[in-house]
Amino acid sequence: MEERFDLFMGTVDECFHDLVSQIHDYLTEQGCDCEIKTAKSGHVVSYIRGKPKRTLATFVSRKTGMKLRIFPEHIHEYQSFLDDLPETMKKDIKKASVCKRLVDPDACNPRCVMGYTFEMDGERYQKCRYMAFMPTLSMENDPYIKLFLKKELECGQA
Repeated sequence: MEERFDLFMGTVDECFHDLVSQIHDYLTEQGCDCEIKTAKSGHVVSYIRGKPKRTLATFVSRKTGMKLRIFPEHIHEYQSFLDDLPETMKKDIKKASVCKRLVDPDACNPRCVMGYTFEMDGERYQKCRYMAFMPTLSMENDPYIKLFLKKELECGQA
């Protein structure tokens, strides 16, 4: 596994090595299993926890940079946190795809896991779980990404 993670790290922009390593170390220390697969766009590194096994976060490579897709199953318990996010993260959340299944359960594949309904800055959103919370790694986003993961893990353990 370590060898595969090292291969993945070879694809990460050097300025984000520390951040990716910190997130990796934190999530594995919190009991998440790290799963690495190869995809068309590069390595997909997922962090899985609990029983039944659920993905908490996944590093994905995009032309716009390295992103961390977060799957916050407990977002309703700490959604006020979203109001404190930097404007760049809020903008990405707002432009994410609407969850078709939340709007009309027959409009999407029935096997698709429904997305998230949440409030941010007093506005209600219904977003696709695969696009809603996918911040780009950046120095500005770094502390918020870590706090997001921490809040989700804390709520998941309660």
